[in-house]
Amino acid sequence: MKNNKNACAPGELRYPNHSAAQWVAALACAAMAMAAAPAHAQLARKPSYYQQQNSNKSAPEGAQLPARPAASASLPALRSRGDFDALARVYDAGTPMQLAHVLFAVDRRARPVRTYYIDTPRYQLHVRFVRETGLAPRAGKREIDRNYLVPDRRFLFGTLSWQQNIGSFTYEFWEGDRLTPALLREADAQVKASFFAPVKFKTNSTLHERIANETGIDFVSQEALIREQPYMPMNLGTATGRVRIVDEASGANALNALLPGDIAVLRQVPIGLPPVAGVLTERPSTALSHVNLLAKGWGIPNAYVRDAAAVLREHAGQWVALKVAASGYQVRRLTAEEIAALPPRAARAAATGALPGSGKAAKPDLRETRLLPLASLRARNSAQCGAKAANLGAVLAARIPGTTVPDGFCVPFAHYDRFMHANGLAERIARMQQQPGFAGDPQVRQKALAQLQGEIVRWPVDAADAAAWRAAWQAQLGGGGVFVRSSSNSEDLPGFSGAGLYTTVPNVKTGDALELAVKKVWASVFNPEAWEARSAAGFGAESVLMGVFVQTAIDATSAGVMITRDPFDAGHPHATYISAKRGIGIRVVEGRRVAEQVMYSSWSKAIQVLSRSAEETALQLDKDGGVKEVPVEAGRHVLTDGLVVRLATVGAAVKRAFNGVDQDIEWATVGERIVLLQARPYVERRR
Repeated sequence: MKNNKNACAPGELRYPNHSAAQWVAALACAAMAMAAAPAHAQLARKPSYYQQQNSNKSAPEGAQLPARPAASASLPALRSRGDFDALARVYDAGTPMQLAHVLFAVDRRARPVRTYYIDTPRYQLHVRFVRETGLAPRAGKREIDRNYLVPDRRFLFGTLSWQQNIGSFTYEFWEGDRLTPALLREADAQVKASFFAPVKFKTNSTLHERIANETGIDFVSQEALIREQPYMPMNLGTATGRVRIVDEASGANALNALLPGDIAVLRQVPIGLPPVAGVLTERPSTALSHVNLLAKGWGIPNAYVRDAAAVLREHAGQWVALKVAASGYQVRRLTAEEIAALPPRAARAAATGALPGSGKAAKPDLRETRLLPLASLRARNSAQCGAKAANLGAVLAARIPGTTVPDGFCVPFAHYDRFMHANGLAERIARMQQQPGFAGDPQVRQKALAQLQGEIVRWPVDAADAAAWRAAWQAQLGGGGVFVRSSSNSEDLPGFSGAGLYTTVPNVKTGDALELAVKKVWASVFNPEAWEARSAAGFGAESVLMGVFVQTAIDATSAGVMITRDPFDAGHPHATYISAKRGIGIRVVEGRRVAEQVMYSSWSKAIQVLSRSAEETALQLDKDGGVKEVPVEAGRHVLTDGLVVRLATVGAAVKRAFNGVDQDIEWATVGERIVLLQARPYVERRR
């Protein structure tokens, strides 16, 4: 976002002036830029009979139906910008999401073939136009459906829009439209012959992209449009806080020095983040990066803003009110009176917690000391092993067709509790918390926590416990490589996901390394980001126990995460969001590079690409233990259409296994096989 002479007044929505067209000059502040946002805006969803046939709304939310003189029902051609404006409906008028568009219908039975550019505010839907103008006055649902689904259709129903970020007009079809090469060639010829300006085909699904490539018709993909967007809201909400810009000049510890009352402006997307009041990042990331999951769990506003540090530099160190909305973001400097009325730091920290009442660790059962194999685990075993391990046992028990779950065993909470009691953890924590500056200075806390972690991994383990781990590893898992994973009583909870807070040790291959890895996972209870997140959510330090799940390592072909709903808009229950990268999936949730992202609709059967993988390397198992980076073929897609459909089907089955609660699922593939690695409730909170 760049400042300009038409910059918004304080309190107005901020957005870049990237317009190439004079016709939008009369908008409220500056030319609007289409951005990735929830609902129709993110995927450029347009109205269609399918989307609204069961809706009582007369128009989509955000659509402007201006009062104006009566006009013709349609025009056979648009010969000027004035013609386009006269028939256009405007989404989100007066916001950065503004998008003007005109519906059109091509009547293929007419002789000659006729194109109708529709008075869009008047008719709103193609079906209303063809019925009310007498073109198809008695057309029922089945007849209308044919115009989206079969080659031998009477009408082509499309939409023509001005795409501001690329300075071009585009025409497009509903993402579920089963276009053929012949239909696309016909549509392309009709639109270009009757429109005054150059126009490109916009693909709204992988099917449309394949058809465009086959016909050789010039097109712009949805993915390409998203790449040009200067703004992407990840979690809507409002906050007050002090603007803190974290960049190279801020120093190595600037990230860990952030406070719950800060609005963090980040030049990079970090792996972890202490609790803050709001987040703006300069780099786009996935909906499932750790930072975005933390923001959703804390209920704080979070967005990608191009050139965020430069735009917010004038507010650095100042108290502001931040609002992240679907249509833009707002930053307003607080007055002296508003600053004086702010709650104390403790109250602000508490406000950055999880859902009300959820800052409570699950009550552990310390009577169970046996190592529990995955096949024996069910949801009830979360009291002994934590929700992560228990949920994975429930997934295995669900026997979802076409999937496998790597075998493993749980080291229960009782082993952690015995180890920590034997080594005096409670007294050690008490001394740590009494250190000068520990309560108020994040950097003091970070140093103290790192020292405690170093001590924990050096403390001796009970010999009988260590021997039991090695025996189970050899007998049950064959002594091969394993991932040693956290499964605490303060993660994967309905109101607190804890995603990315704790440590996983990959591809452990010896008995000594297994013992050390278990201690590293135990010590990750005191990871600074975990301590800060739990404190903000109300977890007491003494209430947290760590179970460990030891699981057979797999050398994944691809891996990722999926959500069994649209994470940008809860109003799309038929959607599945999938994020993927090649190789082992550790980096999918780190969010340092944009993963391949798609949305699949079980309703329209369309696959919509949000981004393709930007990775140049992948992680694979190292024969000597751990993981290694290997180069990958640039430009090759991670997800095929067939795999997307299979994953979405699996996701729906996992959701059913957890009583219809939407899930955040970690998955991988080994060859053609889908492997399930984790399922947790999908947590989202706004304020």
